Amino acid sequence: MTTAQTAPSAGAATRPAPQRLTGRLKVTLAVLLAAQFMLAVDFSILNVALPAIGDDLGFTLSHLQWIATAFALSAAGFTLFFGRIGDLIGRKRIFLGSLGLLGVASLVGGLATDPTVLIIARVAQGLATAAATPAGLALLTTAFPEGPLRRKALGLNGALMSAGFTTGAVLGGVLTDLLSWRWAFFINVPVALAVLLAAPSVIAESRPERRPRVDVPGALSVTLGLLGVVYGLTLAGERGWTDPAALGALAVGAVLLAVFVLVERRAAEPLVPLNVLRKRTVAWGNVLGVLAFVTETSLVYLLTLYMQKTLGFSALTAGVSFGVLGLGTVLGGLLAPKAVGRTSTRTVLVWGGLLQAVFTAVLLLLGDSPAAMWLVLPATFLGGVGNMLVIVGFMLTATTGLPDREQGLATGLASMSQQIGITLGTPVMSAVVTAASAGAVTAGAVHHGVTVAIGVNAALVLLGVVIAAVFLRPRS
Repeated sequence: MTTAQTAPSAGAATRPAPQRLTGRLKVTLAVLLAAQFMLAVDFSILNVALPAIGDDLGFTLSHLQWIATAFALSAAGFTLFFGRIGDLIGRKRIFLGSLGLLGVASLVGGLATDPTVLIIARVAQGLATAAATPAGLALLTTAFPEGPLRRKALGLNGALMSAGFTTGAVLGGVLTDLLSWRWAFFINVPVALAVLLAAPSVIAESRPERRPRVDVPGALSVTLGLLGVVYGLTLAGERGWTDPAALGALAVGAVLLAVFVLVERRAAEPLVPLNVLRKRTVAWGNVLGVLAFVTETSLVYLLTLYMQKTLGFSALTAGVSFGVLGLGTVLGGLLAPKAVGRTSTRTVLVWGGLLQAVFTAVLLLLGDSPAAMWLVLPATFLGGVGNMLVIVGFMLTATTGLPDREQGLATGLASMSQQIGITLGTPVMSAVVTAASAGAVTAGAVHHGVTVAIGVNAALVLLGVVIAAVFLRPRS
């Protein structure tokens, strides 16, 4: 996250960029994708297990949500800060260190015997995610040259990130029902260990030639500002949009983000150079990224609520049904690079968004009987294809056309957009459901609330289509 030149490897100036995946590049891609998949699984794997954790460790009902919130706050709030640290000490080094922290935190969480230890472990997992995600994405974009290889790598990365979120919902239900909620933590340990053993020999270090200075005021203001906004939206989702604490947190977060912009204008070496944010592709690409992750991850929450509260399905059945959505996202990730190569990134963003919007809107027809699953399954599959086209398009838009020296910044911003979208989707849609259902928890009230929220979800997808069509139009 700096304007200093990324140090090339020996001979990089004369060695032509590879045009196909070599054996080493395949291994590099596999290692980075395995790590990103594991990080995505962590966002959702505990959602289904929350009641079991509460019963086992003695969480009160009002404090149970902090198992998810503690992770989300850390992951969303510290992404830009740790992206900068990666530029200072090397992206490979912080990538490996954060995966080591994730493995240790997962082990501690799985062995926890009281709520305090578990929350500390979740905060550590969130911090590890905030550091590993931008570092891993920066290593990916600098390892693969701009063009077909990078499109393919980002397509696979996007597919596995989205599939990881839905896989977490499935895996969390299976592990909790068949073994214990503790295995939702333990499963990270062997994966992190395997990546740590393989990565040092196959991933090249990526760091600036000149060590930049730390923009401490910028780092503090953006981190605390993001924490305030995320915390405020989380409280609003739980207590309503008139809650004083929620409004206060949102106001403080907004003020700190405004301070961040002022600081960056005057900083000698800003955390986020404002000239980069003035690029249409970076600015609007990241807006599209937030919308893409807000809509699809919150749809998982809405359908989980619908299947369990309206249709009466078990957590395991609801979780397994999202396997179809996961297949759709994988297919979308495989199709996206080819579609971009044959048309353009903007075209893929528009048509992918339209596909997602149509099949999200189809869910407005959901009834209150199990026969509705004949509509849910194909709609989520095709909607998942469209969402993944948008996600890959967002990644390409937000990181293409920038030199390697700015890839740390670009991927840090893209990772932050991703984390914020995943974090905010559920509380925002939860607030819509609560308002539409007037707080009632009957099957009919939940059905009505979910239907209204699905309409809002589809409208947000269409907003993304309009943004891509209007603001990413090629300039003559």
